[in-house]
Amino acid sequence: MSENLESVSGFGLIIIGNEILDGRVDDCHFLVARDLLAQRHLAFRFTKILPDDPDLITAQLQWAMDQSEPFFCCGGIGGTPDDYTRDCAAQAAGVSIERHVEGEAILRDKFGDDADEPRLRMIDFPAGATLIPNPVNRVPGFRIRNGHFVPGFPNMASAMMTWVLDHWYAPGPKRTARTVIIPGAREADLTTLMEAFVASHPDLSFSSLPRDTADGSQLRLGLAGPPDAVRAGWHSLTAMLTEAGYPYDDLG
Repeated sequence: MSENLESVSGFGLIIIGNEILDGRVDDCHFLVARDLLAQRHLAFRFTKILPDDPDLITAQLQWAMDQSEPFFCCGGIGGTPDDYTRDCAAQAAGVSIERHVEGEAILRDKFGDDADEPRLRMIDFPAGATLIPNPVNRVPGFRIRNGHFVPGFPNMASAMMTWVLDHWYAPGPKRTARTVIIPGAREADLTTLMEAFVASHPDLSFSSLPRDTADGSQLRLGLAGPPDAVRAGWHSLTAMLTEAGYPYDDLG
């Protein structure tokens, strides 16, 4: 692992491909990114799944590049006619497309005499891009501004996202979570209580998930954040529930 890793609070994710949106392929990137970030205590800030539409891709990449946190982008960096991401990333970053010298050397070493123009086109990247190594087939991805662009192939994307997180970004502070179940409760019954709790614990991530079960309604309240804050929040929340007359089950 490299030294002097950058500290960030979280990451976003953009996934590109008509084949996901029309059901030809099931997405794998969301779950992989979620797990990789959770292992490093980094928040998952947003996810977007986009069609192979250059104007839309460029607009969404511009939006993502304007955010304070970094993001991954999976798909569309090959050399086929539906691979628009490289050009869109350059437009979003306000730079030109150029053949990456180091990337060209990698592909010429990999393909030898078969390093023809269609193959070399795969390393036409935004000017100033930094390579992201690909341990699966050596065809690299790239980083430009706060965006990290990797292939749509899940095995490559997973390995390359792991490399990015391990070599460029520091893990976040430890986070924990805790959940209570309130049998028979409905969200509307506890809205005022929940509003008061959230207002007094702004450093926690709070969730309310109602469910209908065979035994009737049920409400799950979840807390996530720094361990000390979660511990204090849990004591506060359970005290509020007890005072309001709502029994609860602690899921830990």
